[in-house]
Amino acid sequence: MNQKLPTSGEVERKLSQNILKLYKQELEHLPGKITCQLFDNQLAVVIENALTAVEKTLAEAEDQGKTVEKLNLAINDVIEFKLKDLIEEILAVKVQDILFDTTLETGRTGAIVTLENPPQVRNPESIPKNKINN
Repeated sequence: MNQKLPTSGEVERKLSQNILKLYKQELEHLPGKITCQLFDNQLAVVIENALTAVEKTLAEAEDQGKTVEKLNLAINDVIEFKLKDLIEEILAVKVQDILFDTTLETGRTGAIVTLENPPQVRNPESIPKNKINN
C-alpha cells in the first residue's frame, strides 16, 4: 500500500474545496455546503445553495420561470465542462459521463459522475461498493 496516496476522505474534501473555488472563480458565487462521496467508479456531488443571485432574483419574479431555467442550463453547461476537467485532474481518472442538474425550488445542484476506474487511494476498502471489497 502506497502511503503517499491520499485517503478517500482527503480526495473527497479536496474535490469539495476545489468545486467551491470553481463556483467562486467562474460565477463569483459562494455556494453552501458541498458534499462529495466516492462509490466504486462513481462520484456523487451535492452542492447546496448553488443558485447565483441573478438566478434567485429571476426565480422570485413572476413569469420568469423559463428565463431562469434557460440561464441555469447555460450556467450548468459551463460548470459541467469545467467540473469534468477538475475531477479528472484531482482523481487522475478519466470521466466517462456526468449527470448534472439543478433543482430551482431548493437551489441544490447534483452530479453523478461515472469514472473509467475507481481512483487510487490509500484506503480503497473505505469506498462503498468498491470491487476490492467483494
